[in-house]
Amino acid sequence: MDLESYFISQFSTKHIGDDAAIVDGLIYSKDAFFEGVHFKREWLSCKEIAKKAMLVNISDAVAMNAKPLYVLLSVAMPKNITKQEAKALADGFKEVAKQFDIEIIGGDTISNTKLDITITVISKSKKPLLRKGMKKGDFVAYTGDLGKSAKDLKILLRGGRVKKTSKFKEPKLRTDFIKKTRKYLHCGMDISDGLFSDLEKLLHVNAIGYRFFRKIPKNVACSGEEYELLFSFDKRYKTAIIRQAKRTRTKINIFATAQRKHFRNTCKRHHF
Repeated sequence: MDLESYFISQFSTKHIGDDAAIVDGLIYSKDAFFEGVHFKREWLSCKEIAKKAMLVNISDAVAMNAKPLYVLLSVAMPKNITKQEAKALADGFKEVAKQFDIEIIGGDTISNTKLDITITVISKSKKPLLRKGMKKGDFVAYTGDLGKSAKDLKILLRGGRVKKTSKFKEPKLRTDFIKKTRKYLHCGMDISDGLFSDLEKLLHVNAIGYRFFRKIPKNVACSGEEYELLFSFDKRYKTAIIRQAKRTRTKINIFATAQRKHFRNTCKRHHF
């Protein structure tokens, strides 16, 4: 067991295990976005940093078919940050909040040696999509293209530049697709740690493995921070899901069936 999984296992509660926790009809999610861990200041403007911090947090709610309602911000800022940079951060938070019709209701700010952001998102859903629910014989699929986020990260680490439209800079969330296909889906989650790492999580929850239709390249299998949707569904609904994918202009990739087979994650851990 890796260190992250070991630490999480120390907390015994029925609410841990999905992209977000469901408590008394509300859905709570929280993620950190720290300088030196998730980004470097030279890679992104302050506005871009704030926007990505919001989007990667909202991704958990979207993956669970939830409507984000409120956000709490915790921002640790270096003492040398300027008022213009602080305003750019605020503008980035507000722009994404407006896009998703979310109200920022409070939080905390502290002085720090670097820029660290933690966000709590409070959401609601009439029919949340959980990680548990995959059935033997299900098709397993993901949205979009995988591999570009890791590719752009490598470019940035080498001192290069990436396009403003890069998924690493601004993830694309599949809100419309999940809304229109929820009734057909058995389980789902967002791809934050990489396809194989997140397939491993679904395996542990559902006690089921996979039969792949073709070999998946390492750059696709191991690319983290993609924030695409990973989901399973009954084969009977394939046509309906493809129809909704076309309507929402969402590419989907059906790559495996759920089977009682051994699966080994060959990717390196993104954390610790």
